[in-house]
Amino acid sequence: MNAAHTHYPDFANPELLEKIPLSAKTILDVGCAQGALGADYLRRNPNCRVLGIDIDEEAISHARHRISETFCGDVEKTPMPFEVPGGIDCIIYGDVLEHLADPWALLAEHAKYLSPEGTILVCMPNIEHWSFVARLVSGSFNYEEQGLFDKTHLRWFTPRTMGQALADAGLQLSDLAPRPIAMDQAEQFVNALAPGLRALGVDPQEYLNRAGPLQFIWRARKSSPERVEVNATMLAPQGGVSDVRVVEPIRALRTDSAVFCKILDEQNLHPALPDAPRIAVLHRPLLAGGNGLARIRALLEKGYVIVSEFDDHPIFLERRGMNLGELLTFRGVHAVQTSTRPLAEALLPENPEIAVFPNGIFELPQPRNFQNPEQMTLFFGALNRQEDWAPLIGAINDVARAVGPRLKFQVLFDEAFFDALETPHKSFLPMTDYATYLRTLGEAEICFMPLSDNPFNRAKSDLKFIESAAARVAALASPVVYEGSIEDGRTGLLFNNPLQLRAALLRLLAYPEATKRMAEAARAHVAGTRMLAYQVEARSAWYRSLWARRDELNAALRARVPELFA
Repeated sequence: MNAAHTHYPDFANPELLEKIPLSAKTILDVGCAQGALGADYLRRNPNCRVLGIDIDEEAISHARHRISETFCGDVEKTPMPFEVPGGIDCIIYGDVLEHLADPWALLAEHAKYLSPEGTILVCMPNIEHWSFVARLVSGSFNYEEQGLFDKTHLRWFTPRTMGQALADAGLQLSDLAPRPIAMDQAEQFVNALAPGLRALGVDPQEYLNRAGPLQFIWRARKSSPERVEVNATMLAPQGGVSDVRVVEPIRALRTDSAVFCKILDEQNLHPALPDAPRIAVLHRPLLAGGNGLARIRALLEKGYVIVSEFDDHPIFLERRGMNLGELLTFRGVHAVQTSTRPLAEALLPENPEIAVFPNGIFELPQPRNFQNPEQMTLFFGALNRQEDWAPLIGAINDVARAVGPRLKFQVLFDEAFFDALETPHKSFLPMTDYATYLRTLGEAEICFMPLSDNPFNRAKSDLKFIESAAARVAALASPVVYEGSIEDGRTGLLFNNPLQLRAALLRLLAYPEATKRMAEAARAHVAGTRMLAYQVEARSAWYRSLWARRDELNAALRARVPELFA
């Protein structure tokens, strides 16, 4: 909290970042330093107002370019230098309270500014850490420039005393998370002390739990809403569908301390909170026959409200020889969640309880493209798209021949598309993980998104567009699906036939600065409207409403599938 801290590394505490409520409208970072934490959070929730206080003028000079508003001063003398008419949704103390003369008074004062369901986050050094004891025993307790033994630390806390400080400020305690670092050293130390600990009546394992973590992160709230448990299953990741529809939404929900979430195998779905509402989200389950009935019954016996997460038109199941009339995937569960309105309409005859949660971006990546105006890369990465690109490959090859090395190609997954490209300027990657997919996409300047017009494609989502837009990659897309998302000529280019595709691709190559502006406009559109942060509250509210209506939903399920209750 003073000028000596400017040499601290400029990075965000990742565990602290993961616990900031993703749906917050206003957050206050006390001791914001150079604004790294707030800047990373704004890539997840760009519409948030991020406020920062720090006493270090040099640090604030950097922070003011990275977060919404800053104040340079002593937070104990000026605890609230900002206008916050709607209150603050989250106040963060990242390794700050231990530097203050009266942290208890500041907590009590700041609690007054929280919104009704506001959260306080505290990351604190652990005075019970084994290294303190080791130095005291060896007689070598010396202060240092930073870390646990920082010479500017004025106050020390154990998890218990910090919990008491938060409670005394009128806050409801939510959870406590350890930050265990170098646990092997902690275990060696505790093992060496084990006889003495036992002689003192202290269990060595219990002591290790207290002495191992370097820091703890507390979450506390102004009010304590009923907790809800949302457990999900997940198919093996393929092409990002598991990440987008399960991993990232669960990660987003976890930032709400009133929502307890885990991703588990179906056989391991067991409620962790005995009396809390509980939702089981099954990712693309194929439930049929006696096995399907048994799986659903097992979850009903555990008290779950069951949701099927499905984001493809059921036509593809029929193409695989399945009889939809015998399938329980949609009608054998309490509710269905999907990604588009056309999909919801297709599934409505099977189950009237359907929620549409459009695909969203969890975090905007740092742009890495448009480095060379003399060359652009076209990215194509998709599964089962040969019928979509085959009528267009001739136009793409025409352009490739015309411009030569100015146009490179990066192809993921689709080896047939790669082989059909008549150019030496091409690269291929097989099926890869989602992080590699996004990183490779972000290195291109143009993303090719063809979809032919058929019922299956019309029900697909615009995920490819929002992924490319988030990475500042210009979209070159068919009107099927994408005309509802892309503003032609401003946030991307649409084509209806090979001639239009040829003209659009040449346009993107001829005017690289205009192409970059188009990609930046698309990124701004996604940042303003399509972040996962903007639907966390809707998802949580829907799950809570399902639980509130579970008797009604059970009755409807019994009527649709009476054999479940036989």
